[in-house]
Amino acid sequence: MRPIRVRIGVLGLALVAGLAAPTAATAAPEAGGGAPAPTVEERRLDGEVPREILRRSGFAAVAPAFARGLGRADSYREARAVVAREGAALWRRAVDRVQGRGPARGDLSRDDDRPLYWARLGMTRELRAWEPGFGLGERQRAALLTELERTSRGQTDLRLPRGGHGKGVKRVLLTGFDPFTLDRDIRISNPSGAVALALDGTVIDTPDGPARVETAVFPVRWADFAEGAVERALRPYLPRVDLFTTVSQGRVGRFDVERTNGAWRGGFPDNDNVSRTETVPVADPASQPQWTTTTLPYAAITAADTGCFPVYDNTSVTEIPAGGDEPVVRPDGPTPGSTAREGGGGNYLSNEIAYRATLLRDRLGLHGTLPGGHVHTPVLQFGAGNTDPAAGAVTDPEFVRNRLDIVAQTRAIVGVAVSAAGADRD
Repeated sequence: MRPIRVRIGVLGLALVAGLAAPTAATAAPEAGGGAPAPTVEERRLDGEVPREILRRSGFAAVAPAFARGLGRADSYREARAVVAREGAALWRRAVDRVQGRGPARGDLSRDDDRPLYWARLGMTRELRAWEPGFGLGERQRAALLTELERTSRGQTDLRLPRGGHGKGVKRVLLTGFDPFTLDRDIRISNPSGAVALALDGTVIDTPDGPARVETAVFPVRWADFAEGAVERALRPYLPRVDLFTTVSQGRVGRFDVERTNGAWRGGFPDNDNVSRTETVPVADPASQPQWTTTTLPYAAITAADTGCFPVYDNTSVTEIPAGGDEPVVRPDGPTPGSTAREGGGGNYLSNEIAYRATLLRDRLGLHGTLPGGHVHTPVLQFGAGNTDPAAGAVTDPEFVRNRLDIVAQTRAIVGVAVSAAGADRD
């Protein structure tokens, strides 16, 4: 996810991902105490488009059923169990729908990522407003919200095959994002989220052997990333996988393998309409580098015929050169001693998830052994004539076809990456 506002205009707002952390901080308590008010994201649920998406996907009953389950909880422990169970069930239901298991329960195409997003918000809004008779403290509510975010985003459902590196089935970890820029067009879908749902738990056959893909999605919120959501989600798994890639929506009409990631937040508003302009906040900032790099086999990926969209090795960054004070675009990557202002993936949350994941790789001592980095997908666009958010349909044939093409090509890119990484090891 990156705001490529200058380069490709409004449609080029990119999405890169991350995993969820406590959301309670995004909502202020109501005057007089009690449950906190709904967040900016949750208040969008009152619009007709979210209601239509939930209705046409069969997910409209998810939040009311969750509220009934909470209402039967007589203790915090019981509530925690309800949240964990129902969050995980929502993730599994969304994956099953996209992958064709069970009834579709609605006429919205099965490949759609949006029912998961809006149903989750319905659940978090119910949980945020819930006032049980046994009393619920602020920290307890925040912990329940965190549990709901983690379970409903697939973060607790990463089931890697047994075995060591290079033995048996290869293990791939992939992340996607929620829809974003919803105040511009509330109908928006995020192809990276659709990719995550379509590939979760699937096996890709490659010349280097089968590869099992496990996925999760992240929120488009600065606060979650600052609270360490990405690192908490990925740290247990990076030492055990053979390849990872974070994925987000990027530029119109093209895929990009982002060569370099920068340690800078550019301030574009997130899904709660919060802006942050600062150095990416990480643990141990004294050892924080300005740049991290991909270890994905970008030459093999860009050379392969993976689908209908061109795939580029993007080496451009924006930096403040050593001794300078003005940003400069560098087509061939950063110069020594420079300060980051944009990675190849910009300075929004897609750049940040790529930066955080690759920094974590490096801090775990895996830079030379673990292929990993970021892939930007093309922008998912509606068909010609369906461009007015106020009057346009929530879906159309071209919209669905574009999303399916992006998902299929991302799958092919992952297959090429696994095969090329295996060849490099040999």
